[in-house]
Amino acid sequence: MPPPHSSPPTAWRQWFQNHGSRLLLFARQQTRTPEDAEDVLQDAMVRLWKSGMIDFKAEGGNEPCLAAAFTQIRRSAIDLARKNIRRANRENRAMELDGVTDAVWFSDTVEQDERSQLIEAAIQNLPDYYKEVIILKIWGDLTFEQIAETLDIPMNTAASRYRYALEKLRRTLTPAKLAS
Repeated sequence: MPPPHSSPPTAWRQWFQNHGSRLLLFARQQTRTPEDAEDVLQDAMVRLWKSGMIDFKAEGGNEPCLAAAFTQIRRSAIDLARKNIRRANRENRAMELDGVTDAVWFSDTVEQDERSQLIEAAIQNLPDYYKEVIILKIWGDLTFEQIAETLDIPMNTAASRYRYALEKLRRTLTPAKLAS
């Protein structure tokens, strides 16, 4: 299906030349590898173009809002992360079915497997606004400033959500529960 609007390549090229480097930088903050960042950026630009929000061929054409581009990059990065998690889960299940017991984050002892399941369940039970900060900080390895920018919240809010999330996890994951 063709996109809703055709745009002159020069208009896109000019817009992307003006904003591409900062969009790629943002995509790199949202992903784990430079290759993923490029894929996320490309996916976001295609989605933005297909959304019909852009019409470069009209007189005084409508160029994409930079904030909309950043939002689309964030959404594409989230989609990629979810896709990667689903793929990793499928691969882990397939390895278990094949008798391969190499776990990615934890060793294969039963006790540690149970512990990892408790931790994962505790994180899943956190409210979404705590969960996303924990994931961005620990697994995304982002600074509070980057988290604040990603989630469009103040930096102090990102830091306090992280602190509150850790406190909730501490209360949920008492040493007695992890040891049993």
